[in-house]
Amino acid sequence: MLEQITAPIRRSEAMILKDLVGVVALGVMLVAALHL
Repeated sequence: MLEQITAPIRRSEAMILKDLVGVVALGVMLVAALHL
């Protein structure tokens, strides 16, 4: 029963992490572009 509850939570956490990585990458690219 616990596995059914935690599996979707883990999936959403992975999605949030991917979104965060994407946002950070965009921010780094913007900062690099501004400094160039």
